[in-house]
Order: sequence, then C-alpha cells, then structure tokens
Amino acid sequence: MKARQLKEKFVQFFVDQQHKEIPPVSLIPENDSSTLFISAGMHPLVPYLMGQKHPLGTRLVNVQKCIRTSDIEKVGDATHHTFFEMLGNWSLNDYFKKEMIPWSFQFLTQVLSYNPNILNVTVYKDDQESLEIWKSLGISEDRIQILDKEDNWWERGGVDGPCGPDTEMFIPDKDGNLVEIWNDVFMDQYNDGQGNYRDLGYKNVDTGMGVERNIAMLKGLDDNYLTDIWQPIIKKIEELSGKNYLRSNIYDLRSFRIIADHIKASVFIIADGVEPSNKEAGYVLRRLIRKSLRVAKNLNIESLIPIAQAVIDNQDNYAGVYEELNNPNILKIIKDEEIKFQKTLELGLRELQKYDQISGFDAFKIYETFGFPLELIEEEIGKKINKDEFEKAQKEHQAKSKTLKTGEFKSGLENSSEIITKYHTATHLLHASLRKILGNDVHQCGSNITAERLRFDFTYPQKLTPDQIKDIQDLVNQKIQEDIPLTSKNIKFEAAKQEGALAFFGNKYPEIVSVYTCGDFSKEICTGPHVSQTGVLGKFKIIKEESAGSGKRRIYAILN
Repeated sequence: MKARQLKEKFVQFFVDQQHKEIPPVSLIPENDSSTLFISAGMHPLVPYLMGQKHPLGTRLVNVQKCIRTSDIEKVGDATHHTFFEMLGNWSLNDYFKKEMIPWSFQFLTQVLSYNPNILNVTVYKDDQESLEIWKSLGISEDRIQILDKEDNWWERGGVDGPCGPDTEMFIPDKDGNLVEIWNDVFMDQYNDGQGNYRDLGYKNVDTGMGVERNIAMLKGLDDNYLTDIWQPIIKKIEELSGKNYLRSNIYDLRSFRIIADHIKASVFIIADGVEPSNKEAGYVLRRLIRKSLRVAKNLNIESLIPIAQAVIDNQDNYAGVYEELNNPNILKIIKDEEIKFQKTLELGLRELQKYDQISGFDAFKIYETFGFPLELIEEEIGKKINKDEFEKAQKEHQAKSKTLKTGEFKSGLENSSEIITKYHTATHLLHASLRKILGNDVHQCGSNITAERLRFDFTYPQKLTPDQIKDIQDLVNQKIQEDIPLTSKNIKFEAAKQEGALAFFGNKYPEIVSVYTCGDFSKEICTGPHVSQTGVLGKFKIIKEESAGSGKRRIYAILN
C-alpha cells in the first residue's frame, strides 16, 4: 500500500460513517501565538472542541500536514521526522468510546489488514469503559496495558484547553518492539493550564494516525526512509552524492536522512509563506536549511535545489495534492539561503582566526552565531574541543529556550479569553482598514495574538509612511467608535466569495464556511472568536511597523 492509498482509505472509511472531510490548514497557525507550527490535526479545531459549532457538523475527518521540532535532534534515525502527515477524525460531542474503539479495530484489522491477534493496546487506568470495549472485541488481557496519566492522557502542556484519557494501539515490529500506530483521545475534560481540571461539558473524540509510521509498518519495514514517501528524495541524494543509501555507513546514513527530512520540511514551510529569518518560524526554517547544507557537504553535495525539486515532484504522495508546492519562489528562497550561508561560513572562518585557544563555551557561541558544528570547528583549528564545556553551554541555552517557549505557550487564541477575543476582532478591522488606505491588493498573510498585543502580516511592497500609519489607525478607531455589531452565518464557500468575503491567504476551505460581517466595512471567512459590538474594543494604537519578508509588512498594535 502506498501513502496516497492509505490516506484515501482512511478518509473514505470515515466518510462512510457520515463524516465530512475538511481540508488541511496552513502549517502556520492563524491568530495563535501558542505555537509556531501546526503540530497535530486537532490544533485548528480547538474552538470547536470547546463547543463552537463547526459549519460542516459534528463528524469530521482529514489529512493534516504537521511540523514538530520537539524531537529534531533525533532526526537521523529511522523513524523521527520534522514534517509528517497526520490522519485524524473527530466527534464534536457526537459519538464517543463505544463507537470509536470498534471503528478503530475495524479499520486496522479489516481495511488495513493488521493481524488482530498481534494488536496491542494501552488504556488509561481509570477508563474502565475503554478496557471493557477492547476486551469485547477479542483483545486478550495480556495484550492490554493499564497505564497512568503520564502515558495515557492527552493535553497540551502549559496551555488551557480540552483534554482527556486516550487509548493507544500498537503492532510489534520485526524485532518484537511495540510501535504505536494510532491514538484515540476522549476529550471530556478541561485543563486551565495550571493543572486544574473540570468537566468540559462535551464528549469529544480526537484521533491521530501518522502516515509515515503506518506505511512502514504495513510494509514490514523498520526504516521509514525505505517507503515510497521518502524514496524519490533518497534516490536524488544517491544520484547527487554517488553513494548508495542501503550500503552507507552509519554516519552517511544519518546524513541521507537529515537532508531528506529537513529539505522536505523546508519546502512545505516555505510553501506556506515563511522565509528564512532570525525570528520564530523563519528561524526554524533557516536552521533546517543550514543544517542540511552542512550535512550535505559530508556527501559532497553542493546544492539542495535538486533535492527540493524531488520533494515537489513526488507524484506518489505530494504532487497534485498540495497546490501550494506549485510555487517557483520555493527553490529561489532555498537558493538565496544557500548564498547567504556561504557568506556566513566565510565570516565564521574569519571569527575562528581571532582565537588562540577555543574553549567549549567559545565553540558553542560560534556554533550559535555562525552555525558551525563542533566537528567543523575542530577540523578547522586542528584540535579537540572540550566537549563537556560545549554541552554545558548547550544545555544552558536549551533551558533558556524552553523557558521562552513555555512563556510563549501561556497565551494563545485557544483560551478565547476576553482580551484575546478583542484582539482577534481588531485584526478584522485592521485588515479592512489596510485595504481601504493602501488598496485592495493588500491581503493578510499571517497574524499572531497574545494577551498584550496583536501582530498582523500583510502583502505590501514598501515601508508605510507615518501618514499612512496614522490614517490606518484612525480608521480602525473610527469603526470602534461607531460600535458596529458583528454578525455571522454559515454558507457555501463559493457563495461567500461571491459576496466578497475575504479568505485567509493560502488557506484551503471546506464546502461550508463561517462568515463574520462588521456592518458594510468588513466581511471575512473566519472561525472566531469575536466580540458582539466593536465599541468594546477600546482605543487601537499601532506601536510598530516593519518588514516581514520580501513583499510583506508587519504591524504590531495594542488596545487600551
């Protein structure tokens, strides 16, 4: 079975159970500061899991592209990936355990033909209902593990929102190790982000099945990179390097995998509008490309462009599915970053010449500034570096990054607090004002909201003048003072476009969408949340305007 077949079978199975397919969203979260990337299919559905009505109903299914960087240092082994596709289905206070678990068993054993006699499951220790359902399906007690909250409870750490117990499904690999292939989460609890729980008031189901892992298991492979998902990319690296993947030593094998993984992730991140930078998602992208360039030198590969093209041309999996890959800027941006990195390498080499002795702390500083890995520094200076010092500096840096990341996770659109709702509504007024002042070619291309401010990215070729900024700010405040009511309705996407509703740049939309209207001033396709009247927003003030990449500008604003 190929990846495209698995995705089609999954979606069709749940369509047959009266689910509606929803399109994948951009990897870059809209109006959400809690994370840099979409890392799970449920992420964009949080408002609906919290009770907001979805325009397509209470049963949903999709294939969602995801980016996860939490295990990025493990990339290079046979199973960890930065970019992956997640299969998921959802019940929004519709069916629950007695329907979902038998469907999971049916799909795994009848559609995918996994042997039911080797299927293993885990169940949360207080979830007696799930335990009894699995036993009724013929799963013997010796293949059921009862685990505590650490293993069988799903929630997003540090973020308030829906959560609950889960049950996970496993199949043994060739060596007898159990590999997780699916996860059913029963979201009926709410976590306030401080470790306090209450009943959610809704009984939701959220599932997640990784495409890459399941294709490998279905083929009996212990190396994901041997599947059709990765082979076109691996073969291109073989062609460019003159080396054979299967006959490579462990060092070259890791190089193959890192390049394939990081370039695929980079292609998809760029396709969703991100460019390399020193901030947030752009910084992650830069690190992915530059590490690929460093590792490519191990295989005597000078350019990543042919490898990126192999990702785009992957007919078995991506080509024809993700229209956003049909963008010539993807290769141009990678090429530009290659050129910039070459200059950085030259600067780094000059920096190294300033040192008579290089401590492990110095080496880590050079690594962070210029992207020089430890082995490259040792090669250039002809001496061994104190690795204990290097690792100590690295751990201190990671601790600081974790603290920053935790702080970033504490505010986001998921909590739908009063101030977050106000800022989200303000982005609609800002978007409309930008188009009125700067012209209708202006479109939103990203946003980020915290409890302290909003950040809004939009298409525009040049720096805004002080007069333009004042006019935009004044127009937003005028609409706030007019105390305009906001209304919403669910209509077909094509009808929404005909009515002139603005859509988030680059997104795909389902057949039925929610349209929010602010008088005759603003009309956008959006999932919310919104205030009922603009008058509650207070005073709108633009505090900063800057570049957000080629042809893009960024505004920061606050509400007083």
